[in-house]
Amino acid sequence: MKVLHLNAGNETGGGMNHILSLLNKLDHDEVILGVLEEGEMVQRADQLGIQTEKFKQAFPFDLSVLFQIKRYIQQENIDIIHTHGPRANVLLRMLKSKISIPWVLTLHSDPNDDFIGHGMKGELFMHLHKRAIRSADHCLAISERFRTRLLQMNVPDHKITTIYNGIDFSVRPEVNLQREELGFREGDFLVAMVARFEAVKQHELALNSFATFLKREKRAHLLLIGDGTLEDQLKRQCKALEIEDHVHFLGFRPDVEALLPMMDLTLLTSKSESFPLVLLESARAGVPAITTDVGGVDKLIPSRKYGWIIEQPEAEVIAGALNQAYSLKGIELESIGESFREFASSRFSLHHFAAQVNQVYHLFPEIPTKVECNG
Repeated sequence: MKVLHLNAGNETGGGMNHILSLLNKLDHDEVILGVLEEGEMVQRADQLGIQTEKFKQAFPFDLSVLFQIKRYIQQENIDIIHTHGPRANVLLRMLKSKISIPWVLTLHSDPNDDFIGHGMKGELFMHLHKRAIRSADHCLAISERFRTRLLQMNVPDHKITTIYNGIDFSVRPEVNLQREELGFREGDFLVAMVARFEAVKQHELALNSFATFLKREKRAHLLLIGDGTLEDQLKRQCKALEIEDHVHFLGFRPDVEALLPMMDLTLLTSKSESFPLVLLESARAGVPAITTDVGGVDKLIPSRKYGWIIEQPEAEVIAGALNQAYSLKGIELESIGESFREFASSRFSLHHFAAQVNQVYHLFPEIPTKVECNG
């Protein structure tokens, strides 16, 4: 069997890690990563030995790429096409009537939130994306909430499978960075937020919450790991809140797994998520998290024993959770982090995740052989 995974290729965060982790776990001889743009994702795929195919687009709405994809499917005898992300999904809807293979789609994010802040163009593409989703032969939802969203979009129940993300909990960084290397001291309270600087991640809420918390705890620092279109705006907000000395923009970092172990806490204030990989990475590092109540986070943090879920996304409420965590700094907070790691590792392994995806591929009777999982 050959499965072509199609994505825009411009992912740098959880979506990229989701796709690459899955492909790396499946048999490399039977999966291909198809991209519409070259970037960090292709570089990482090459490092992992994952076969890639670049479909060239002159601009994001260049439909000549459809002929390239169709020709590749025919020439390489592709058995299934698996799309990830709005652009790939919309293109496949246009191509679906021209190909005769099953189309599987993974819903990584809420379609209603994908184009926040993009005006009328965003509204149009949101509607096109929803139509595309309804056309897929099968949809993978990365949380029960996303399954509900698909049902609300009139996707039939039998065409939906809920599959939670997984990561390899045996992975450890070759070298753990030390606080002193980034200019911090042992007694500082370090909070990391790993997220793209885009509206859906609600960094402004995180900054307002942290500013409220900082009024009480002057040794706290917020480390923002990522990049995006709102970076300058967020830096201005820090200056207006007079917290610029306690908020650190680290940019996009390929070594997040080396940074997390030095943290006391991770923070996620997203408006919408599926099943955030950054929380799984935090669990792997044994670092507890505070997160808004999005996607499937309740499956990962089912009680206060494992972290904090904020049901009311308000600055005062999040600041209160930060205060609680700070009061536990030391053995108690470390104990929560260890419980978080043990709970997540027993339920959300990469092997289990890949095996579930493999089962979906074999829902189609015309698929003759089995895609094997590595390891």
